[in-house]
Amino acid sequence: MKRIYVIRHCEAQGQSSYAPLTERGQEQAKRLADFFYTYNIDRIISSPYLRAIQSIELLSKRTNKKIELDDRLSERTLSTDNLPDWYEKLKITFTDLDLKYEGGESSQEAMTRIKNVVNEVVVRGTEQTVIVSHGNLISLLVKSYQSDVDFQFWQRLSNPDVYQISYIQNEAVIERIWNDH
Repeated sequence: MKRIYVIRHCEAQGQSSYAPLTERGQEQAKRLADFFYTYNIDRIISSPYLRAIQSIELLSKRTNKKIELDDRLSERTLSTDNLPDWYEKLKITFTDLDLKYEGGESSQEAMTRIKNVVNEVVVRGTEQTVIVSHGNLISLLVKSYQSDVDFQFWQRLSNPDVYQISYIQNEAVIERIWNDH
């Protein structure tokens, strides 16, 4: 059975692409590595953002699996404009998947981007793959499997968080397997 583990990065010091993990985030990364150590991971793919890489570095070292960076796992850009009401604007994009703000991408575009990564992993011969990304993108990935996923789902995600996608007879089953918050 093919399994993909989709991980939301650990707690970081900010939202920029180069924001490192906090001290708490570093402890969370250690717990992630401990959690996955016995899983026989075949492949690790990560967003190029520093917080995502740092979240999985220890597991990479322990398993001797190289971290493959994939820009398609970068966090979604809601807009290039400064949106003081970004929270409300983001909320709307969970119901209007085609809504697109200045310089940003729609939920549908972001969903397609991460689904393409997952689909490529499914086609490849690896049995157990780790994908490290960001909250909004992961919420949209889960939404692509479960249409009832909404803004509140995104709000409830933890840092880190882990969802397992299992493929049983070409059917995807997704479940949350991280219970540490």
